[in-house]
Amino acid sequence: MRGLRVVEFAHVVAGPLAGSLLADQGADVVHVEPPGSGDAARAMGPRREGHPLWFKVAGRNKRSVTLDLRQEAGREVAHRLVAWADVVIVTLRNGRLRAWELDWPAVHRINPRAVLLQISGFGATSAQADAPGFGKVGEARSGVVHLTGFPGGPPVHTGFSHGDAVTGLMGAYAVLAALHRRDRDPGFDGEWIDLALFEPLFRLVEWQVITHDQLGTVPERAGNQLAVAPAAVINTYRSRDGEWITVTSATLRSVRNVARLLGLDEDEFATAEQQYAGRSRLDEGLRDWVAGRGADECLEAFARAEVVASRVFSAADIAADPVYAERADLVTVDDADLGPVRMQAALPHFRQRPGHVWRTGPALGQDNRLVYREWLGLGEDELAELERNDVV
Repeated sequence: MRGLRVVEFAHVVAGPLAGSLLADQGADVVHVEPPGSGDAARAMGPRREGHPLWFKVAGRNKRSVTLDLRQEAGREVAHRLVAWADVVIVTLRNGRLRAWELDWPAVHRINPRAVLLQISGFGATSAQADAPGFGKVGEARSGVVHLTGFPGGPPVHTGFSHGDAVTGLMGAYAVLAALHRRDRDPGFDGEWIDLALFEPLFRLVEWQVITHDQLGTVPERAGNQLAVAPAAVINTYRSRDGEWITVTSATLRSVRNVARLLGLDEDEFATAEQQYAGRSRLDEGLRDWVAGRGADECLEAFARAEVVASRVFSAADIAADPVYAERADLVTVDDADLGPVRMQAALPHFRQRPGHVWRTGPALGQDNRLVYREWLGLGEDELAELERNDVV
């Protein structure tokens, strides 16, 4: 992906994550931020010695430039960035995009072969196109929150920016699909990817719409079970030493392995119908069996019995886990403020031409001179005037 040029007029999670995934694989990504305040993500999350930790990961492998898009001179520079780029990522509201000429008609006019990834709460073509939207609202609208939680309990959001993150992932995939088409179609006329925050999770829950359409039923919360495909064993169990373990067995053989481990007659669990009918016995048996043992003892016994299980990992477990180490899923990167810091590696692993993390999130405007002078070719006097007028 070396040589791919990306400019982001996008803040916080969804758009910047799409850019981050491209940057991890070698794209040149320019993250445009307002002077003074910068991306809102710089002020979010935990801090160490006053330095925000989240942005060290969220802004990694990117170039940070400052630009005041409220000023005409700033918008002129923004249009030069659009002309320079292969990919433009925006998360601004429709009205502002139109006013600043960063919407699809303007981007396409400035750079006819550019790919525009536009992420918004409700999509650019809906009646709510100009309404504000956040990832948690997207999660709620997707149907996922309705399915998450225990029967009779409230719907539950996950403990991270789930909707935003999946939107960033789908956005990066969509950009690569458009670029693939561009590279093979001499008549490629640009592409506008119009992605609403609720749509990626909505797409991933493949069975909810067809179930309602064909059966007239609405899948409901089922705890740790799958809402429309309950298996004989899927749950979390607490060990004697207070750790939580996930056990999942969804095949005939794996469920029989659980029964054998618990000392039950495995012939009573020979068919799918028998296993489904006996799932409460297996669940209750596992709850008592795990509660009477330490987590390590449980996991060793599960491994011997060929029962698929795992400790429910915390960040501390991840940091100490040998599989993460063997997979090189954690990397240490030098940071100007904090020294060596650990974070996720560039994933997925490309074994022939792997991505890598070469910098943490940069200081606000750290790359102004590189991008504006060397990449866009602004003159020294022109850049100085922009600086005097607080445009950059």
